[in-house]
Amino acid sequence: MKNPTKIFGIAIAIMLALFVLVVAVESVFTVKGGTVGVVRRFGKVESIMEPGLNFKIPFVDDVIIYNTQMVIYETSDYPSDSLADYTDYSVDTTTEDGQSISIKYSIRFSVNPEKVMWIANNLGREQDIVEKIVKTDSRIHVRGYARNYAAADLYTGNIRQLEEEITNVLLPAFEQNGLILDEFGIRNIVFGAEYIEAIEQKQIEKEKVTTEKYIAEQEQYKKEAAITRAEAEAETQRLVQQTITSTLLQKMWIEKWNGQLPGVMTGDSQGIIIDLGNLQ
Repeated sequence: MKNPTKIFGIAIAIMLALFVLVVAVESVFTVKGGTVGVVRRFGKVESIMEPGLNFKIPFVDDVIIYNTQMVIYETSDYPSDSLADYTDYSVDTTTEDGQSISIKYSIRFSVNPEKVMWIANNLGREQDIVEKIVKTDSRIHVRGYARNYAAADLYTGNIRQLEEEITNVLLPAFEQNGLILDEFGIRNIVFGAEYIEAIEQKQIEKEKVTTEKYIAEQEQYKKEAAITRAEAEAETQRLVQQTITSTLLQKMWIEKWNGQLPGVMTGDSQGIIIDLGNLQ
């Protein structure tokens, strides 16, 4: 029969060994490159841990990891298909003239390593930062600023000014909350089918007017060219008439004469007198 005391002692030893192992595991943690760790002790932020092997008090300290590399937040019609770090649906709003639009945009940002302790105390983890600042602020301003533009201005692709206005309002908001805004960009603005059809119809009418104007200009050009040719021909005839003399006519007749005298001589009524003696 086994000794109960010995069995109990072995069990205690095993439990102690397991406890020591757990304590050892809980006492160390690794911070990966491109991140920083913030240690909270009973909810109070204590220190910042740099990348590498670090130590903490087991069962007491809690470590929050923040990514200091670029993070991408993106809106689209199909968020699940996006490769961004954080995704959401497109922002639906209206233009100044009441047209419904859907805006897809991307934000690239990072956490300021110098402000992670403030972030841990006031905002929470990275997911909380995205939800409370990146998502909330960007969607509010995209929806609001787009309403200051007519649909035609956005439809033509002239969205640079809108991007700049939203960027200028997001920059200080991000900085105030410990974030660094690298870029805000509108990828696409989708308009309603009725508006697109109306715009395309206007474009067709515009091209039709342009074509008709071109045809009219060509006809006017042809007309002016015909008038110019007629005027030139009339002027040529006038100049020829002014320069033709009796002597010139005699010369032209002689140049065409074949050397034979005519069988019948005309009278003086023809107005042309040829001195045949001079032709010998």
